[in-house]
Amino acid sequence: MSHRVCPWWLGYLLLLPLRRIRQNPRKLLGALVRDGMTVLEPGPGMGFFTLDLARMVGPAGRVVAVDVQERMLKVLRRRALKAGLAERIDIRRAEPDRLGVEDLAGCVDVVLGIFVVHELPEAEAFFAEAHRVLRPGGRLLFAEPKRHVSKDDFARSIVAATRAGFKRDAEFPFPGARAVVLTRP
Repeated sequence: MSHRVCPWWLGYLLLLPLRRIRQNPRKLLGALVRDGMTVLEPGPGMGFFTLDLARMVGPAGRVVAVDVQERMLKVLRRRALKAGLAERIDIRRAEPDRLGVEDLAGCVDVVLGIFVVHELPEAEAFFAEAHRVLRPGGRLLFAEPKRHVSKDDFARSIVAATRAGFKRDAEFPFPGARAVVLTRP
């Protein structure tokens, strides 16, 4: 599977309100994210999920949004400020080959790997980093778009996740995607 990062300008299309009909962040992630949690969101783009996540974790929680594209992060910062949620969102620029979240080791409740692993040069490195930041019992939602990622490529990524130490819990209903919940034992 080859990787290619989504162009920054497509971020605006990913924010279209019509997307909420099929992938409403609160309905979709409500079973995973609760008040007071720390959530890591690699590849948030311009924040389709991020602002709702910040509302879901509440004032005692935190969302760490990490992206390689400064243009995406700039729009996300602006949207977070406008929504009054900037204090709940830690926005960071990642390196192309690492998230740069070493300071979060063992502190994260949920990692949302939504439509991002296929854009990375090494799935194995992502899963290893996600495993390190999760607390024991923490969960990773791994979802990839059916249009871009074949069933075989998705299965290979799950193998990489299990090699990193994850346990596969269950399929996750995510419209337009193949998705599973993985747990750090």
